[in-house]
Amino acid sequence: MFDLDERLKNDTVVIADSVLCRILLMNDSRYPWLILVPRIASVSEVFELTAVQQQQLWQEASDVGRVLKSEFQADKMNIATLGNVVKQLHMHVVVRMQEDAAWPAPVWGNGAAQPYSENAKSQMCTRMRAAIAQIDLIKTEVDL
Repeated sequence: MFDLDERLKNDTVVIADSVLCRILLMNDSRYPWLILVPRIASVSEVFELTAVQQQQLWQEASDVGRVLKSEFQADKMNIATLGNVVKQLHMHVVVRMQEDAAWPAPVWGNGAAQPYSENAKSQMCTRMRAAIAQIDLIKTEVDL
């Protein structure tokens, strides 16, 4: 049974469930940042997914990256899995701007997160949900 890692629960807000993933907003106002977590129990590496699940994960990450790049006029999208702190497989989709706090360095390990205010968090969740609604991630069913 899928259970979200406690650190992810504490650091994020649920945006939606896609065909494969739970889509989360990282609670760091420095960057528009979503995290895709495959809703598969006990998976920590991409290669532990089936070939179909791997394809679905990359499709979802690509689709999310594409709509976020457009929505936020990103200079660059960072899409990565790390897993050194949170073992549960999760994929970061981070909007990068030349004027952001870490540019051009990676966001990971670069300063402390700056949580959204409650109002800003609500607005960002609404914006992210609207952006995600542009893709078929929520509606499409595949045999995973």
